[in-house]
Amino acid sequence: MIRLGAGGPDRIVAVGAHCDDIAIGAGGTLLTLCRARPGLRVDALVLTGGGGEREEEERAALAAFCPGADLRLTVHKLPDGRLPAHWEEVKSALEELRLQSDPDLVLAPRTDDAHQDHRGLARLIPTAFRDHLVLGYEIVKWDGDLGRMSAYQPLTPEIAEDKVRLLQEHYASQRHRPWYDREAFLGLARIRGIECHERYAEAFAVTKLTLDLGAPTPGALTLGD
Repeated sequence: MIRLGAGGPDRIVAVGAHCDDIAIGAGGTLLTLCRARPGLRVDALVLTGGGGEREEEERAALAAFCPGADLRLTVHKLPDGRLPAHWEEVKSALEELRLQSDPDLVLAPRTDDAHQDHRGLARLIPTAFRDHLVLGYEIVKWDGDLGRMSAYQPLTPEIAEDKVRLLQEHYASQRHRPWYDREAFLGLARIRGIECHERYAEAFAVTKLTLDLGAPTPGALTLGD
């Protein structure tokens, strides 16, 4: 568990329903952490897209978003848009991931995400990671489900630009989508930056957080310090 004043994490789990979810929702945070902490272990799990072009994109993208990290990525072949009907397989994949890693931080979808795959996965996360800090990332889309967030990771202008560049570079299969562009990604980062008095930021939902206000070096919760 990351606690207030306890410094940055050494082990991260990142989970996505689809290839590109992790990079869109938390790519800037991964860049920030991995550049600040060489050798950081990142266990990543994606539940759909395995065995084809999407998996190839994901492997290249996450390698770029996690420079210098000990990255371990698993991509499954569950059907896109049908994850709620595959509850048992999703839960088993999460439990297997939990056996492989005891992370300091879990990056996962938000429980109030409007997409059924994201939402269903998010609701299963606490069944496998019961005593861990879980940050629920957001993904902009036509559903209009963006809301008030409770945690922010500031992004330098360089990292914000690098995130947009890497998204465009590695996910060629998504470039035709009307929401998949520089303005959408950088615009949301700018709005979240305003909310935390920074130029850019990624924002997260936190359902439960344990504080350690008696830590020897008190300070704000930061990732990648």
